[in-house]
Amino acid sequence: MTDTDTDTCSGMGRIVADAHLMPIRVYWEDTDAGAIVYYANYLKFTERARSDMLRVLGIDQRAMMERESGAMFAVRDVQASYLAPARLDDDLVVETRLTELKGATLSLSQDVVRQGDMLVRTTVRAAFIGLDGRPRRIPPLVRDRLTALTTRGGEEKQ
Repeated sequence: MTDTDTDTCSGMGRIVADAHLMPIRVYWEDTDAGAIVYYANYLKFTERARSDMLRVLGIDQRAMMERESGAMFAVRDVQASYLAPARLDDDLVVETRLTELKGATLSLSQDVVRQGDMLVRTTVRAAFIGLDGRPRRIPPLVRDRLTALTTRGGEEKQ
């Protein structure tokens, strides 16, 4: 893993302190007839941010699923609060923070912001599951890399 305070690859965002920051530009395809972001598209934005966060942390989801452990993360539940609209051509940032890391699950807060103003707040719980759909323990290497998102050097909530 590389230094987490710098970009590791353009377009994938970056980790600053305890958060992954992912820039998003609002395109026509993201909006409704009024050029306002359609509410379900915020879930797409946050999904992309979670996937890119894992990439920045050096976690290869495809390899994990196909070769290494035959397992993957699957969203268990999502809660979203829509506070203000984003519009066509807005530059947004999805801020992702790890809030809980357990044996087979993790919880994240994901805020969509525009110039420091929060537009949408989501909380996501994901389970680590095998290809059979049953829960599995998060592998130690994955767990170690996820702790880069904790403010106290990897302290976990049990």
